[in-house]
Amino acid sequence: MELLSRVLLWKLVLLLVAFPLLTCPLPPGPATPGSSVVSEVTVNWAAGTGAVLRCQSPRMVWTQDRLHDRQRVVHWDLSGGSHGPARRLVDMYSAGEQRVYEPRDRGRLLLSSSAFYDGNFSLLISAAEETDEGLYTCNLHHHYCHLYESLAIVLKVTDDPLAAGAHWDGEKEVLVVERGAPALLTCVNRAHVWTDRHLEEAQQVVHWDRQPPGVPHDRADRLLDLYASGERRAYGPPFLHDRVTVGTDAFARGDFSLRIDPLEPADEGTYSCHLHHHYCGLHERRIFHLKVTEPAVEPRPPESPGNGSSHSSAPNPDPSLTHGRSVINVIVPEGRAHFFQQLGYVLATLLLFILLLITVVLATRKRRHRGGYASSDKKLEKSKGKDLNMAELAVVSGDQALYRSEDIQLDYKNNILKERAELAHSPLPAKNIDLDKEFRKEYCK
Repeated sequence: MELLSRVLLWKLVLLLVAFPLLTCPLPPGPATPGSSVVSEVTVNWAAGTGAVLRCQSPRMVWTQDRLHDRQRVVHWDLSGGSHGPARRLVDMYSAGEQRVYEPRDRGRLLLSSSAFYDGNFSLLISAAEETDEGLYTCNLHHHYCHLYESLAIVLKVTDDPLAAGAHWDGEKEVLVVERGAPALLTCVNRAHVWTDRHLEEAQQVVHWDRQPPGVPHDRADRLLDLYASGERRAYGPPFLHDRVTVGTDAFARGDFSLRIDPLEPADEGTYSCHLHHHYCGLHERRIFHLKVTEPAVEPRPPESPGNGSSHSSAPNPDPSLTHGRSVINVIVPEGRAHFFQQLGYVLATLLLFILLLITVVLATRKRRHRGGYASSDKKLEKSKGKDLNMAELAVVSGDQALYRSEDIQLDYKNNILKERAELAHSPLPAKNIDLDKEFRKEYCK
């Protein structure tokens, strides 16, 4: 018996070396996609009340079972041939416990005890027989993460050793083995979800985001971070810290609902619940559009008739006046478009200023030229008037001389009186006046 086990072991090693292409691993675990929007609702709550935004998922419940992680299991099934309906051959949990269903298969069907550590879930049949022919399926189940993967292999037994081998028929692997020889049905999946159980706690996180009105999703404010390990981090504006809560047993119940109490008008906006289970590949997002309405006004009780001496009650406060803190959301635009817009404003203002300055300078110069021409014309007319007056005076003085020459000739007694009289009535000597010189003097003044 010991010799037979050694022979089987050496045959298994030879198969692994001779047929490396038989290892056809399962497709890797689900990739980590972006958060998919599961739901989007609009909720209305009155100011002053307690608002609850429901965010629940049973897949986010984190528990450590007492049965040594029986939430992951691999099992092999056989169908087709003379076996009729599919039947379970063997299964094994992640704790290493194996169970073979048929007594005749005990000792013939083997699974590696370290399958959930190295990701090798291959099935070894020690000695293949005709009754072993059929369609084998390797099934991996993760009950906690709700993951189910399978791989199909067709096994055929032949008496011709040259016909032994493996090939792909377009949908599944077909393995042909010699009668009595060991058959290795390969099933390999090394995705972390099947091998790294200890990372589960560190890869589970839930966070809440808040978008004030007018703010896009990529600029949302983080409110809370929740980890399966119990760590919590609070962010967001200070006035929300004391009024925003999530249950302490959120991961135990899968309920991550956000409660805001008391609700204020400044709390209005869009809230997002993000569920990330990196271990199971879960990424979900739930969106809530929160609108804060005015609190309902309680009707006044009817006044009882009396003699008018009843106590007058104080006026009810205006429901529109709330005592909440006012929040001013300032959105600072960023990017090159804003820079070029501001630069355009500055350049346009500078250009208008330059045009205004040029207009003022041209108007001033034109006015000065007109003033110079007017003053020169006035001076020219003035000098011409002066020359005309002097010519008239000369003419008048000449006429006067003619008139005086025509006076009655007096009979003087002696020559001295006659000379005096002639000097008195004789015309003044003519004075030569240079008009061009006088005009230049006046213009220079």
